[in-house]
Amino acid sequence: MRRWKDIPLWKDVSTKEWTDWKWQVRNRVMDVDTLAEVINLTDEEEAEIRDSMKYLRMAITPYYASLMDPDDAHDPVRKQAVPTSNEIRFKDYEMTDTVWETVDSPHEGLTHRYPDRVLFLLTDQCSMYCRHCCRRRIVGQTDHQRSWEEIKEGIDYIRETREVRDVLLSGGDPLMVSDEFLEKVVREIRKIKHVQIIRLGTRTPVVLPYRITPKLVKMLRKYHPIWLNTHFNHPNEITSQSKRAVETLVDAGIPVGNQSVLLKGVNDCPTIMKKLCQDLTWIRCRPYYIYQCDIAKGLEHFRTSTAKGVEIIEALRGHTSGFAVPEFIIDAPMGGGKIPVGPNYVVSMSDKKIVLRNYEGGIFSFPEVEGDRISVCPPKCKLCKDHPELESNEGVAGVLAGKKLCLIPEGTVREARRKAYQKEKKHAGRRSE
Repeated sequence: MRRWKDIPLWKDVSTKEWTDWKWQVRNRVMDVDTLAEVINLTDEEEAEIRDSMKYLRMAITPYYASLMDPDDAHDPVRKQAVPTSNEIRFKDYEMTDTVWETVDSPHEGLTHRYPDRVLFLLTDQCSMYCRHCCRRRIVGQTDHQRSWEEIKEGIDYIRETREVRDVLLSGGDPLMVSDEFLEKVVREIRKIKHVQIIRLGTRTPVVLPYRITPKLVKMLRKYHPIWLNTHFNHPNEITSQSKRAVETLVDAGIPVGNQSVLLKGVNDCPTIMKKLCQDLTWIRCRPYYIYQCDIAKGLEHFRTSTAKGVEIIEALRGHTSGFAVPEFIIDAPMGGGKIPVGPNYVVSMSDKKIVLRNYEGGIFSFPEVEGDRISVCPPKCKLCKDHPELESNEGVAGVLAGKKLCLIPEGTVREARRKAYQKEKKHAGRRSE
């Protein structure tokens, strides 16, 4: 990391200005000429940047720009921030809205996919526009927060939908709105009795750590429980400033988790990811997810094989602290949701034992319980009766709980035949009358 005063563009910037998050946002690197004052670019690179910016604008905070190696085009920080022509080489299978956030949207900016939680997009503005962004269809379009009328519609939906217990505020970046606007949103959501958890999804601790101010944290503390997930992708992003930002949040009772994205040429290496996860725990940020890179338009050059993600988990499980091992996740296209993928530790199983392997490759058997293998509720337990909303009635969990006999997927040939038979029987019945 270079000192900002060693970069001619910012040599006259005072410490007070540099550490002011609003100054950082106002002075983001947003054009090729300014970027060329921070890092060394070839004529070809400059042309590529201009072409790519037609599809997703460039914006890099001065802080994050100071982390980039000025001479290395393969620097992992630089690759996340600087556009290239790879972003305009589209594949036929790539999508604009890969996980159908807009399809599962009862209101503008609100996605309700999972039974008990919603995603609420407050703004399309980010402090930095990451080159691997999967929400590039909307981010940076206006650099403005949503109107209060739109926000209120989303809050009204949450209030009327009693199964929602967890609200994730995102964007853009929800910390790009003012403290006052954010508090207004959080305060109204906190008034809803069935909402237990409010989460913030923000990359500011990584790319704009000065946003985590005492004033912001003091405000958030009033509305606990507040959780926050951020987005470190490489150990080089963990600096004294980002460490301070995370620790300020944690000291205020706000748990911080990390969601990395597996990116070719950035962190697709077991050693890099192990270093990242261990360094995250050092600053009290819990490794939560590693995402397989989405199939959003323009991201093919960042994508790795799924096998690489499994390999990384194999290199972590048993080789470092359990709480330093995130889940490897594929966010399935067309609204399929987050699906964990990882090494298989079950070798075989019978009604008498299960055979397992450990991280070293050792094989071990574990006896199953003898006699009555049917689980029953503890005597006098009334939890299911008193809280029917906690019962698992959906998906595979519903089948295991005995709530459903089967799950039948839609769109199969067998389903089409079945509907045709039913339709024919219905018509036959009418003819016989």
